[in-house]
Amino acid sequence: MKIIEARNYKELSKIASEIIIDEILEKPNLVMGFATGETPKKTYKNLIKAYKKKKVDFSKIKTFNLDEFYPIKENDLKSYRKYMLVKLFNKINVDEKNIHLLNGSTKNPEKECLEYEKKINKKPIDLQILGVGENGHIGFNEPGSSRNSKTRLVNLTHRKGKALTIGISTIMKAKKIILLASGKKKAKAIQALIEGKQGNKFPVSFLKEHKNLIVVVDRKAGSLI
Repeated sequence: MKIIEARNYKELSKIASEIIIDEILEKPNLVMGFATGETPKKTYKNLIKAYKKKKVDFSKIKTFNLDEFYPIKENDLKSYRKYMLVKLFNKINVDEKNIHLLNGSTKNPEKECLEYEKKINKKPIDLQILGVGENGHIGFNEPGSSRNSKTRLVNLTHRKGKALTIGISTIMKAKKIILLASGKKKAKAIQALIEGKQGNKFPVSFLKEHKNLIVVVDRKAGSLI
């Protein structure tokens, strides 16, 4: 595990985007795992800026997203599909056919999850971006999730409803993981990860086993380590 402490959210985002760009420059057909939520927003803005300045080419990358609400329509403003299109994909030259997103409007979520897992197994993720919830969830793998979990339909504990999510074992297969954490509310989750003792109480702590994990935290998120 490599821990990088940034002074603030802006610096955290700069570090994250630079790592992603370097990985793509080294391997233009990189398979990327993308996260949503508040934390990666600035990182994605930086990637768009770099693309506009011709510093990076996204035309050959392949992408998988971590999760999606269920059920939700594709064009719903709250969907993670919409988030990715608006925050990143529509503003870079990623090939549409190389974008993989969980279908939150499927009539058969079990089949959708099984097919998604198969796609990832065929195109293993080179670089997975992760955020972390206050309760230690990664993707929608909430407390109580198994280390052996795969892509599946889950009940959400911190809000009403369900979601489709890549499992913890699926995340752990990524060749490299960047975990981003910003703000004091994330400090306990980061502490649990570093100590690695919480198991499924704080699912993020499973990441301690990963052989190529980069943790980028700002000072507030890293305040308990």
